[in-house]
Amino acid sequence: MAARRRGPALRFWAAVFLLDLAFCKGHVEDLDDSFKENRKDDIWLVDFYAPWCGHCKKLEPIWNEVGLEMKSLGSPVKVGKMDATSYSSIASEFGVRGYPTIKLLKGDLAYNYRGPRTKDDIIEFAHRVSGALIRPLPSQQMFEHMQKRHRVFFVYIGGESPLKEKYIDAASELIVYTYFFSASEEVVPAYVTLKEMPAVLVFKDETYFVYDEYEDGDLSSWINRERFQNYLTMDGFLLYELGDTGKLVAIAVIDEKNTSVEHTRLKSIIQEVARDYRDQFHRLLIRDFQFGHMDGNDYINTLLMDELKVPTVVVLNTSNQQYFLLDRQIKNAEDMVQFINNILDGTVDAQGGDSILQRLKRIVFDAKSTVVSIFRSSPLMGCFLFGLPLGVISIMCYGICTADADGGYIEERYEVSKNEPDDSPEPAERSEPPQPRGAASPLPAPQEPKDVLEKKKD
Repeated sequence: MAARRRGPALRFWAAVFLLDLAFCKGHVEDLDDSFKENRKDDIWLVDFYAPWCGHCKKLEPIWNEVGLEMKSLGSPVKVGKMDATSYSSIASEFGVRGYPTIKLLKGDLAYNYRGPRTKDDIIEFAHRVSGALIRPLPSQQMFEHMQKRHRVFFVYIGGESPLKEKYIDAASELIVYTYFFSASEEVVPAYVTLKEMPAVLVFKDETYFVYDEYEDGDLSSWINRERFQNYLTMDGFLLYELGDTGKLVAIAVIDEKNTSVEHTRLKSIIQEVARDYRDQFHRLLIRDFQFGHMDGNDYINTLLMDELKVPTVVVLNTSNQQYFLLDRQIKNAEDMVQFINNILDGTVDAQGGDSILQRLKRIVFDAKSTVVSIFRSSPLMGCFLFGLPLGVISIMCYGICTADADGGYIEERYEVSKNEPDDSPEPAERSEPPQPRGAASPLPAPQEPKDVLEKKKD
């Protein structure tokens, strides 16, 4: 009876799930070749995918949720998806090189999304890029609201100037990562001190930093470095983005599920250094330093081509792919600061790098990792992919070897057959008695002298 009752209930919830799925899909448009001509009238958030791509299939339900959320919020951004294998010419025009590729298309501009593939992050990207390039902050209330809403944002303060033109250029390039605002000096909080106007400021980590052209160099490069919080939870996406900054990144590699003292202690030490020693690093002009922690060592092992024991601390140099491992026990924040200073003065040996030898090592490591991952995820598939070519090559080698042996045997038989007498019958008048097999061949009759022949004629 219970089974009979569960049957209709399961069918009901399955129907609800399918209806919900269809409803979500209804807010994502399937795009075709007509999209090229019709897109410029609207702002589009597009997922370029391939039907066979596993990451694309994983993104599909998230993408449907993005479409539903954008529609419910009344966003002007339309959400669509395009099979890049069927419409490869259009995908190539938009610079699609891999799958899935997410782009926001706004007029003649195309912005790439490179963040985590989560619903909230994708929607945040769409709202940021689809709006004004530089948003004005007309009041202190609006300024305070932005501080509560955004962890990192940049503000230009002042009127028209060459610095503002540089600020606009930097914003057009880096809007995919962070927010850009403009404000008057009266709107800025009272705790902000400005030595000169105009100025560009970054607000983050409950404080602010002012751009100095002489110390910080190019404005775009400074913004690209400062767009990160001082302490972050690291993952593959963040480390990839940090690769463009050239920063040194100190990471506590821990297991967050492990609540032992050593795991929590290393994380706390890195957090303390990021918080309490920030001003010291700034005075020493060591601004290109980043701190954070990473859960698990899988990604970091792949990056370093080494097996790190957890918990530990590793410092990455994103400018040349070098890394530094602990050469001492870290008991407190002072020990960590001393370790960092030793890295900066060159007394800690660097490992890795981007030399030719390291690149060759990377190729071998990636090939090995790919083979191992295939066999771990699907042993049968691994046997098929690697066993079949090896079997074909083995058969070809065997065929070549046996063909050479047979050819030599046939040639030998042919040579022997040429040396053997012909057993075919001859005309009767030429027949001679057979010779024994072991007898010598008959010698030709000796020719008589010429004078004897003449006497016979007489």
